[in-house]
Amino acid sequence: MRPRSKSRPRGLLWSFAYVTLIALPLIVLASGLVALRGSGWWFDFSMGLGFGALALMGGQFLLTARFRRATAPFGMDVLYVLHRWLAVLAFGLVMAHYLILRVRYPATLAPAWPMEAPLSMTAGRAALALFAVLIVSSLWRKSLRIEYDGWRIAHAVLAVAGVGLALVHVMGVAYYSGVFWTRSMLELFLGSLVAIVAYVRIVKPILLTGRPYRVTHVREERGRSWSLTLEPEGHRGLRFAPGQFAWLSLGHSPLKAREHPFSFSGSAEGGAALEFTIKELGDFTDTIGEIEVGTVAYVDGPHGIFTVDRHPDAPAFLFIAGGVGIAPIVSILRTLADRGDARPMGLVYGTRSWDATPLRAEVARLSTRLDLEVEHVLEEPHDGWDGAVGWPDPELIGGVLAKLPEGVQCFMCGPDPLTDMAQDALRERGVPMRHIHLELFEMA
Repeated sequence: MRPRSKSRPRGLLWSFAYVTLIALPLIVLASGLVALRGSGWWFDFSMGLGFGALALMGGQFLLTARFRRATAPFGMDVLYVLHRWLAVLAFGLVMAHYLILRVRYPATLAPAWPMEAPLSMTAGRAALALFAVLIVSSLWRKSLRIEYDGWRIAHAVLAVAGVGLALVHVMGVAYYSGVFWTRSMLELFLGSLVAIVAYVRIVKPILLTGRPYRVTHVREERGRSWSLTLEPEGHRGLRFAPGQFAWLSLGHSPLKAREHPFSFSGSAEGGAALEFTIKELGDFTDTIGEIEVGTVAYVDGPHGIFTVDRHPDAPAFLFIAGGVGIAPIVSILRTLADRGDARPMGLVYGTRSWDATPLRAEVARLSTRLDLEVEHVLEEPHDGWDGAVGWPDPELIGGVLAKLPEGVQCFMCGPDPLTDMAQDALRERGVPMRHIHLELFEMA
């Protein structure tokens, strides 16, 4: 029996809870529980922006805490994108807060030199600087050539320090925060942040150490990719839905915060063993082929909503993959084959060359077990190649789509240019957005 999705009501509930939490400071200010200073509308507006920015920054810790019940309706990849742009919004609110005071109420700002300014004002300026570094290093990490593991650790430290300094600023300046309601709210806010950080960085990694895995097989694939098989050690393992992913730590304790997100590529019906197919792309993955059998591993998952299990009544499926983006789709195909699924399916799979096509033999084998039409597209075709050339273009996608019944659910994973073009092609052919599902190729 295929499971049914109940995510929409839960998603609305969690969205309402999150928005209410973020809006709480402004609700308190606007409710009359806090006496306004009477310094003018712009002053109060600036303070509201500051409180709102602080709430947004604090809410960022919730978005990345990986509470599975809360993230399940949305998918962690979507929440990470939301996290990124809400951080930009929060930084914009902080800048607006500061600029309004600088232009209209300069007397409220202490001297910039720390030796002459109150600690609270220096803390506010330091928080603003840290937030700027966070935004720049996150949005342009690759352009700045910042190594992923080091960036993750620095990102967490800067975020905690920035929010902590912002709280020192708010409570020290004491605009509106000197009364019971706002001070209580700020104390609760601080306590919640400490609890979240402690859970994410200490409690959860300790729990993971009690559920280790061992690498039992390392198999080289085409296209500089490798498939790793992991077996649970001393526990039953985990259950996942086909197409989901997990954060994987290899060869070290999860307390070291050196984990990376990878899609499962094995069947969800394959028992306790887990399989991941990983391409050598940079940073950690450059040495993935050097992982030895017997290496200890830890798995934080499953996560994600890129799965056919959320659409049990779909009459057909269309899959579009680029390069190693085939990994979660192979997980889906393997699972459907193991379940004996008879629905029609299509796969458009773009790669650089035939010799650099990961899991191509497995895709061919699955096409004999499923009602699956496969269209390979090569950027660099070899002599004698009679298939499609270049990128999976709208005409090719449309041709495969036309052979499938109405109501098809479409899943795609690959580089952004490919998935952007594929989404446009599907929309132009009348596929509704709710039938188009995208797994983000990268989250950081």
